[in-house]
Amino acid sequence: MSEVASTSSAGTPADPVPAGTQAKKVVVRFRSTGNAPILKKSVYKISSAQRFQALIVFLRKELGYKASEPLFVYVNSAFSPAPDEIVFNLARCFGLDGQLTINYATTPAWG
Repeated sequence: MSEVASTSSAGTPADPVPAGTQAKKVVVRFRSTGNAPILKKSVYKISSAQRFQALIVFLRKELGYKASEPLFVYVNSAFSPAPDEIVFNLARCFGLDGQLTINYATTPAWG
């Protein structure tokens, strides 16, 4: 599994989260929806201290999408979290089988 760099979109280190979570990794599985391109590699390990925005930036980079191109990102095919949400909290609350599933699409897929 590859790892996502532990910097925010501004290039600064990610903000700390509760003690003990900084070194932990979260397994993230990206799944395309609709006509979105499929990633060659869909499973990555990332630092639990990162914000959701770091996942969006990483996904855009992997897909070769510019910031002006539409990309809709959801957790568990259900909702789109705020970009400043900490990945640790998302994984703890919505992770299944030890993985956080992130669905992405080029058009709105879920409300």
